[in-house]
Amino acid sequence: MMGKIAIAIDGPAAAGKSTIAKLVAQHLNYVYIDTGAMYRSLTYKVLQEQIEFNDDQKILSLLMELDITLNQNFEVYINNVNVTNEIRNNDVTNHVSQIASIAAVRNEMVKRQQQLAANRGVVMDGRDIGTRVIPDAEVKIFLVASVEERAIRRHDENLKKGIPSDLEQLKIEIENRDRMDSERESSPLKKADDAIEIDTTSLSIEDVLQEILSIVSQEV
Repeated sequence: MMGKIAIAIDGPAAAGKSTIAKLVAQHLNYVYIDTGAMYRSLTYKVLQEQIEFNDDQKILSLLMELDITLNQNFEVYINNVNVTNEIRNNDVTNHVSQIASIAAVRNEMVKRQQQLAANRGVVMDGRDIGTRVIPDAEVKIFLVASVEERAIRRHDENLKKGIPSDLEQLKIEIENRDRMDSERESSPLKKADDAIEIDTTSLSIEDVLQEILSIVSQEV
């Protein structure tokens, strides 16, 4: 019987990765590492400091000054300031792929993420977890869903949080993010060869959770 393992959950924007990853972490009593929140935190600070999005060097320098921490209550802190809600605003959402495509930024983030995963007992979600961050993860999942379904989910999420939302606009934004994430040179979004793909379009959250827990149970 193995000890704690690392679980990598990848997939495109709004495929339900963070929702599922949190639930898996809770069930297994693992630490959930939201890598997207790390990129969102940096994007939030870039917007706050009004740094140009093409100034890679300045953005990297800013990252080196930031201590980004995630706790077990799924809260996100930048230099001890809670930014959990702020990093979810539309401005951050629409610019995060741009920040995440900077190679030097990804290198630094990957280094931080690998340190977090070193002791196992983690569930990590993102775009390149199984291919680059923890390629030796014992379980790799790749979640997919149709653009239509992902836009509806994001739309519902926004409305619940009281964020203004336009479904047609969300479809366009999700397609744009898919394109940026898949075509970027540094660690593009792609399924690891040994990842198990789950299409969540017609599945409930509970269905997806049970499927992943069953895969995990074969490994531990």
